[in-house]
This record gives sequence, structure tokens and C-alpha cells, in this order.
Amino acid sequence: MSIDPLLQLLRLKARYTHKELAETLSLTEDQVHARISGWEADGTIAGYQAVVDPARAGDEDVSAFIEVKSTPERGGGFDRLALRIARFEQVTSCYLASGGYDLMVVVEGKDLRDVARFVSEKLSTMDGVLSTATHFRLKTYKENGFLFDKTEAPERLKVAP
Repeated sequence: MSIDPLLQLLRLKARYTHKELAETLSLTEDQVHARISGWEADGTIAGYQAVVDPARAGDEDVSAFIEVKSTPERGGGFDRLALRIARFEQVTSCYLASGGYDLMVVVEGKDLRDVARFVSEKLSTMDGVLSTATHFRLKTYKENGFLFDKTEAPERLKVAP
């Protein structure tokens, strides 16, 4: 099953008016409003937010991607641990992942020490966490489908005969 075209448009730009969405999809404004309201009510649409380029916004916070290896719980798998981790204020995203680790946790802090303190004092001490590996974000090129550096690649020089 593919994603609804209305949801696809909202993912690209949540600021479309209902009129613009209706015209694009050959629907009425009432149909658009009803579908969006239904998705907001049932949790399909969890919220709206702007994608902000941290470099241009002067955001000096530090972001880290933390791989977490854990022990699955009987009857709960990874869900209970993931939800406990996701509730921390520093955690901006938490995903169950395949590969060499079980969870991918995205954390923000005011500096490297702040993130290190979170990992050493809160995350790595939790029951069920076997190990962590922390990777710091150095620069953002693209986030949630938005490309930040829109300058064209330099043209190759012509080779002279």
C-alpha cells in the first residue's frame, strides 16, 4: 500500500492551504479538511514542524547519533527500552534499526560534554543497554528531504587539445 497523495504533499510542505491541496488533488476543500482532521485525530499526523538549517539559524547545539546494543525483554522485545529512552528530554528521535545495533538514538545537547554526560550517566546505565557508540553530527547537507546547500556544483574545466 502506498502513502496517500495528500499525505505526500503535506510531507513536502505542511503550509499548503486547503484550497491549494484541493486544487492539486481534484478534491473539495471540505474533503481535504476532513481527511487532515481525521489523520490528526487518529495520530497519523503526529505534528508539524519547520526544517531549520542549524548553520543559518545560529544553532550551536551539538547533535549525536548513538547506536545502542540492547537485550530484548521477554514479552516486550525492544519496545519498552526504546520508549524509556525516547522519553528523555535530550532525545529528539529514537528508531529500532537493523544491523550491528538495535536502536538508533538522536540526541541534542549544548556541547560535547553535555551529550557525553547523557550517554554515561543516563543512557549506558539503563537496564538492558549492553553498549553504545556515539557519532557526532558535523554538518547537515539534507534533512527530511530538504537540501540545505543549494549552490550548483562547479563546472568541470574543459580539457584543451
